Amino acid sequence: MVWQTPPYNPKMPHEYLLILELATLGLAAGFLAGMLGVGGGMIMVPFITAILSNRAVPTDLAIKMAIATSMSTIVFTSISSVRAHQRRQAVNWRVVKSIAPGIVIGAAVASFGVFSALRGTTLAVLFAAFVCVSATQMLLDKKPPPKRQLPGPLGLIGAGGVIGFFSGLVGAGGGFITVPFLTWCNIGIHTAVATSAGLGFPIAIANTVGYAVGGLNVAKLPPYSIGYIWIPALAVIACCSVLTAPIGATIAHQLPVKRLKQIFACILYLLASYMLYRAITA
Repeated sequence: MVWQTPPYNPKMPHEYLLILELATLGLAAGFLAGMLGVGGGMIMVPFITAILSNRAVPTDLAIKMAIATSMSTIVFTSISSVRAHQRRQAVNWRVVKSIAPGIVIGAAVASFGVFSALRGTTLAVLFAAFVCVSATQMLLDKKPPPKRQLPGPLGLIGAGGVIGFFSGLVGAGGGFITVPFLTWCNIGIHTAVATSAGLGFPIAIANTVGYAVGGLNVAKLPPYSIGYIWIPALAVIACCSVLTAPIGATIAHQLPVKRLKQIFACILYLLASYMLYRAITA
């Protein structure tokens, strides 16, 4: 663990500007998490990568820390978001309890084992691919036809394992896997989004523990880091995201968001391109 006051560096970005950048990022991520059920990770990872890179953190490490820090903020965002959805009785807690054990297992395998073994540039490519697929899904607004009912206990644990594993590799809350899966199983879209928000908490907790433990002995971590998690970004983004997540959740239940999803999808393509650029030029 690294926890020391950094030496003065005249080239270091102004700390007040850093707080403003992280606060803006947190407000946007929280709003999107509540409205679209995306967890905010796809927005946070590229920006945190850029912020850390500007603070002289090696690109390979900056990517890993961005993914881990983004996931850790979802612990707080998911609580705020799911409370807003629960006020409308939209969360299917039976599904949450059935899928959560698999999520914890899959997340632990990803964040503690595979994540530490892979290079940051490889994770950046995986992140970009995941974002492109998610953006295309959002742009086309296609949902799988409700062809079946929810699987049994073992099937739900297996689904949770897949969701937790891929979320751990890319630092996303799992909404783009969870929501299509639930709608395919005849769960209404509003309930699917709300239930996905409920599943964001175990996803984030399991992965955050894995990132923190798995990165304890990593060299060249920036000050105020616990493993791969950068505490200043976690603190500022979490405080701001919980303010806007309920607003996003309220809009999700009041307005058609198809047009907003299409605009957001185009932004995601740009962010995916940035992460590919970072991976190629690292």
